[in-house]
Amino acid sequence: MTVATTPINGTFVSDPIHSTFQFAITHMQVGSYRAGFSNFDARVVADDRGIRIEGKVRAESISIANPPEFREHVVNGADFFDAATHPEITFRSGEVSVAGDGTFSGQGELTIRGITKPIVATGTYQPLVEDPFGSQRTAIEVTATVDRRDWGMDWQMALPGGGDALGYDVALTAHIELVESR
Repeated sequence: MTVATTPINGTFVSDPIHSTFQFAITHMQVGSYRAGFSNFDARVVADDRGIRIEGKVRAESISIANPPEFREHVVNGADFFDAATHPEITFRSGEVSVAGDGTFSGQGELTIRGITKPIVATGTYQPLVEDPFGSQRTAIEVTATVDRRDWGMDWQMALPGGGDALGYDVALTAHIELVESR
């Protein structure tokens, strides 16, 4: 694990009320469809061995609500998350490199549908602050782009004029406020 600077020390857990996990994908070649997950948690451990990031998302907590048959196809269908068989999406970092300018990059493993693939994520972090309740807080913003086909999500429909109805590249964005675990 490579660490240029360690801006925090200890174990920090996500504040679910002040955190978001979202994705965006090209839809019909004209727009960017965005959705998110409401049930997730993350943990950052920083010590003399470096910085480690772990997170998990409950696939069924996707923000797609209507129509119900579309939600069911995306959440539980074999074309997408297959949440009945694989209810969680997980991430575990490997190497995290932190710079003094508030940026970091990391390599890790993303598991979706029981398939684990390496990804590279980049982001920023905020310096520690003490909140009104005496706890230490920080935040990280993480982005990565993945190809959904790497996790067996290869559903596609051709457009009448050519091209694909749904993009293959998926932009992942996590804004995670973290509170020191006591």
